[in-house]
Amino acid sequence: MTLTADKIHSNYEKHLKIIDTYIGDRKESCKKLIEHIGETYVMAPASGKSWHHNAIPGGYVDHVNRVVEYAIKSKRLYEEMGGTVDFTDEELVFSAIFHDLGKLGDGDTHNYEIQTDKWRQDKLFEKYTYNPDLPFMLIPDRSLYILQKFGIQVSHNEFLGIRLHDGVFDKANEAYFYSHNPNSRMKTNIVYVLHMADFMASKVEYDIWLRTTGGATPKVKKTQASTGKRVNSSPGLKNMLDKL
Repeated sequence: MTLTADKIHSNYEKHLKIIDTYIGDRKESCKKLIEHIGETYVMAPASGKSWHHNAIPGGYVDHVNRVVEYAIKSKRLYEEMGGTVDFTDEELVFSAIFHDLGKLGDGDTHNYEIQTDKWRQDKLFEKYTYNPDLPFMLIPDRSLYILQKFGIQVSHNEFLGIRLHDGVFDKANEAYFYSHNPNSRMKTNIVYVLHMADFMASKVEYDIWLRTTGGATPKVKKTQASTGKRVNSSPGLKNMLDKL
């Protein structure tokens, strides 16, 4: 499974259109963050192992766009079935856009690198590995760290949506989900809606990978566009997109 250059370009354009459509006063700050991260933002995978989801160049933006779409649809379904929507569309979309931001690194240093260990490629299906120079943080925590690093305000609902989007799959979230006191139960449903959207998107991407590859694990060529290293300016990003 791969994304063509045209698909990567159209995904990026769609990504910016989502921001223009749903994000208010923070719109330009969000775009500046994306421009600063540059090529890494456009070309990063969404995971490191082929059998996880979207472990391909451009997989990150493709995944995020899908999560946004599913989040909007999941909110409508949740409301139609009688659930309480206690968050705004902007909060939901903002949380969906940046839920996995920490996968890109810390805003200046990239996270994913091409896995060059053939044994790990063949036996563990690792296409990417992690940058050893990047300080360890949980992905949701790093996402929130990057947003504050760039001075982007986050609402209470957005903080919880991003922080807890992995639901109970992450043991670090258990204190938020398991309560013996009704007063400490989650007080916003954005967490559940975003988690459903992210989980479904990841599963769909796995199904697409399985259908298109039969479970094969094609090697990633180590090109400038797939190393995960960012360019330092928006003109560089524009040139890269022009080449695509």
